[in-house]
Amino acid sequence: MYEIGRTVVLKKGEGRTLKSGGLWVYDNEIASVIGSGANGCLVRVNDFDGYPMGIGFINDNSKIRVRMLSRNRNAEVNEEFLRMRVRAAWEYRKKVTDTSSCRLIFGEADWLPGLTVDKYEDVLVAESLALGMDRLKDVVLRLLCEELKKDGITIRGMYERSDAKVRELEGMERVKGFLTEPFDTKVKIVENGVQYYVDVAEGQKTGFFLDQKYNRLAMQKLCKGAKVLDCFTHTGSFALNAGIAGAASVLAVDASETAIAQARENAALNGLQDTVSFRVADVFEVLPELEEAGERYDVVILDPPAFTKSREATKNAIKGYREINIRGLKLVRDGGFLATCSCSHFMTQELLRETIAQAAQSTHKRLRQVEFRTQAPDHPILWNSDESYYLKFFIFQVTEEK
Repeated sequence: MYEIGRTVVLKKGEGRTLKSGGLWVYDNEIASVIGSGANGCLVRVNDFDGYPMGIGFINDNSKIRVRMLSRNRNAEVNEEFLRMRVRAAWEYRKKVTDTSSCRLIFGEADWLPGLTVDKYEDVLVAESLALGMDRLKDVVLRLLCEELKKDGITIRGMYERSDAKVRELEGMERVKGFLTEPFDTKVKIVENGVQYYVDVAEGQKTGFFLDQKYNRLAMQKLCKGAKVLDCFTHTGSFALNAGIAGAASVLAVDASETAIAQARENAALNGLQDTVSFRVADVFEVLPELEEAGERYDVVILDPPAFTKSREATKNAIKGYREINIRGLKLVRDGGFLATCSCSHFMTQELLRETIAQAAQSTHKRLRQVEFRTQAPDHPILWNSDESYYLKFFIFQVTEEK
């Protein structure tokens, strides 16, 4: 499992991302591959002149040909090496976040590329999106359980959600299922004082969007006594944070009947069924209806899915973000607040800012920025690894031009 099978040699002048701190080597950056070894095996990476760049694992099926595990030319990738990585990830989380439910492993940002592990109380959910890491996944999860046990945390079950379409780009099948003895996959968690049922088997991604934890908390202080509109509510997280903070009323909208059913259950779990109401509908259709009906809100929250998952689709995504922000701004009462975000790393902070500014100009609204936030610290941003920085979250006070 840990033998180094091949040596990858970069083209002259290539590997700029790698040299600046990134962890990927693309297929068009490689001059040659020396030696033999199966896809997913460990390889050494050398610059064109033989200078050692580190150790990673290779996959000839992927445009991301090599994902680096270490920039140390002398590193020995073995169980102790993986334990070091796992221990560092866990120690970091203990310092920066509430660990009752959090992301324990965040791929490249924890130098375990392609692997995500989320903890929901005493359950772990893993997503493996890279062939080399698939070979190491079981060892990493075992070591992670051992590290948690040192702090008195016993994991009762593990579930795999490696069912993302992107696995096919790695030449891998999409898989999901139990990694331990079966258990009840409906897990109860508490975050920011709000209770949720998380469906780790059928929910989006690994079951819940942990990355917005502190953004949801930041909204609580703005929602006390407020009339709130939460768009793309999914299982109700922003809406319930508004409700628990004492909002006068909350309308939460999502196109998924399954998500809304879970959201209603979560509202009842928190005794908020009379404060928070839900509607199954397309947000792009609902917002004009609300505007035409003369509705205005103290707080409008826009948390859409990623409108783009590729650089090529960014132009159309900008139109979507512009439209949703125009519609949202029209529904904010004078002096009220708009929270708006993007979860696509292709939609850069500057691009999102420009798009929101265009929406404000189009609606003759003035924006006063309250906060700019990003993903929770258990989803750390690795500099020069752009894919690790994806969530941008703005809070504005909205006033009319006078």
